[in-house]
This record gives sequence, C-alpha cells and structure tokens, in this order.
Amino acid sequence: MSRTSGGTAFDPATLDFEEVHGDLPDGTEYLFRVPAKWEGGLVRDLDFAMGVHNPDRVSRYNDLLRRGFAVSGTARHRLRQWQYDPRKEIANHERLLDMFEARWGKPETVLQFGCSGGGHLALAVAESFHERVDGAVALAAHTPIWLMNGFLDGWFALKVLLEELYVGAGYGPAEDLSIISLPNDGSSDPTGHGMAGKLPEAWRKAFTLAHSSPEGRARLALAFTLGQWSPWMADNTSLPDLDDVEALQEAIYEAAMRLSQSPGGEARIIFENAASGQQLSWNDSVDYAAFFETGNAAMKAATETLYAQSGGDLAADLRKINEAPRIEASPYAIDFWSQPGRTVFGKPKIPVMRLHMVGDYQIPYTQMQGYEMLVEENGHGD
Repeated sequence: MSRTSGGTAFDPATLDFEEVHGDLPDGTEYLFRVPAKWEGGLVRDLDFAMGVHNPDRVSRYNDLLRRGFAVSGTARHRLRQWQYDPRKEIANHERLLDMFEARWGKPETVLQFGCSGGGHLALAVAESFHERVDGAVALAAHTPIWLMNGFLDGWFALKVLLEELYVGAGYGPAEDLSIISLPNDGSSDPTGHGMAGKLPEAWRKAFTLAHSSPEGRARLALAFTLGQWSPWMADNTSLPDLDDVEALQEAIYEAAMRLSQSPGGEARIIFENAASGQQLSWNDSVDYAAFFETGNAAMKAATETLYAQSGGDLAADLRKINEAPRIEASPYAIDFWSQPGRTVFGKPKIPVMRLHMVGDYQIPYTQMQGYEMLVEENGHGD
C-alpha cells in the first residue's frame, strides 16, 4: 500500500510497502514497514514509530525502504520519564522481531540502529543481546552512569564556585543551585529533556552573574575543563578558535546557558527515577586537581590564562572544590544501572559503527572516547 507520512509524499512507483502498527502489552507503540520488494534486511530503531512523523528523519526511512530494507521500531513510552529501562526496551524489540518473523519470515540481516537512548540500545544489544542481530549503528549514544558522572563533575564544580556569588548577589540561598535529587513536581519536560521553573532560572542567574566578571568567567572555564565538556554546545555560536581565549570563553558561557535547562546533567531526572529516585552519581573519590592536570589542553590553557587575567587563584579554587562535601551513590542505583542492557562494558560481540557530534549538549563526545578506549583495552578493537 502507498502511504504519506511526516508531510512527505511517497512515490507509489518506488515506495510500495506494507505497514503494520499497534501497541505492545506494556502500552509501547510499534510500527513495521516492509517494502514490496523486500531484500531480506531489517533495521530496528527504538524511535521508528515516532521518527516517521519527524520531517528531519523521514527521508532516512524513505531511503531504507527504497533500498529494500524493512524497518521496525517503537515510540518512547508515555511514562518513560518515570519508568525508563533499556532492558525492557530491548525485550520489546525482541518481541517485535518475533512478530516480524511470524508475518514476513526470518530476515537475512538484522541491524540495530538508534540515536541517544536508541544509540545506547544499539551498544547494549551489540554486547549482551546480539544473538539475533548482525550489526549495530549507534548515534550519540548515552551510557547512564557514565553520562551522569561526567555531568556531575562539571556541575559540582559550578555549584562550588558560583554559589557564593549567587548568594552574595541576593538571589537566594545556595540550595537554589541543586544538581542532584531533582524534583518530580512537573517542572521537567515529559521527555525528561529540559525543565522549567525556579531551578533552571536560578542557574541562568548564576551563569549570567559569573559571566559579568573576569573571575567568574575563569571559573566557568575551570568547571568545563573539569567536566571534560565541549565549549561549543549552543546553536547561536560558531565553533571557537581554541587559541582564541576570548572566543572560547564566550562559547563556554553560551554553552552553560544552554545546559541550564538541565541542571545536574541532561535527563538526570529519568535516570534517578528509574532507580526509584536513588542516586547513580558519585564523586567521593575524585581528585579534581588531578582532573585538571589531565584536562583538554586547549581548555586547560584557556583556564590558566583567564585566571591570570582576572587575578584569581586557580590553585585555591581547585582546593575549594576538592574540600567541598562530596556526593555518594546509592548501592541500589549502581546495581540497577550496572546490569547488562542498562550499561555497556566495551565488549561488543558484533560489528558496531558509533558516531558522535563534537558539540552535543545532551551527551558529551567524551562518552564515545571513553568507550573506544575500553573496547581497545578489552581486545575488541577488531
């Protein structure tokens, strides 16, 4: 049958396909599309059932159908913010494969594809649930504990360095600048990405205040260096020259304002809720002075220059961060997020292609670098 989706008309002469959609027992929406001239390949995508309605993505699926690939997948569950579990999402994809085989037969090739949470799913499938899958393509993949710990370092430094400025300006108490144990009060977007209300507004005030003084700008750069965050995360900035300290600092400020919509790290509320509200991040064993010494060379040099220009004391600020009360993780949360399917171990059993944007504000590119190192250490580089 010929279809129209996402505002894009399909050409009946080239895109004749069968479509089946519905809801799985847990309420997750699913969708299959199988071209009339199916060549035996199947692409599984976590977000297919909602991606076909996205004008920016629909051409991707059109192209796969033209090439003779079938596509199957789901939409994000409407309660995902409170009950996110990649293992359940993987189980749903296995159920969909059973349904596919019962209707159209066993595919010759199955590829797991996805972005963000779907990227994580692709990595987890490649490592721990690969028996029926031949390869994986992971775009901007997150790994929950890695992601939240990576964000925690930068946000922890920001809180320690900026709360005195915030309080001194009369904006409110230091508690306004929360970074963990986020509220389930409706302020978070239903997707778990971004939030509104007092918390992000408090952080925007703190960032703007810091940006207004040389010492504050130096502290923003220090926090980004410790967090190993890209300085280029905002759409309204150009990629800065890493040797241009002023341009780099402006990009850092704009990036901080972009990050302000998700205090503590992008989608932290989802990961905390999944573990029954328990904390999956920790920094009780971190030496932030050592982190700085191994920081990105350009970011480290810019931070040192900004501190020198401002007359600030870099060593004193590093000591202040190191001496601040630390955050401990919940054993329950660590156990939950350490299970196969919910994390990755750097041991893919099938071919994996992983891609990442340098300026991704939701998932820092260092997630991919860390995974690459782990894969090599485990002898899975082939």
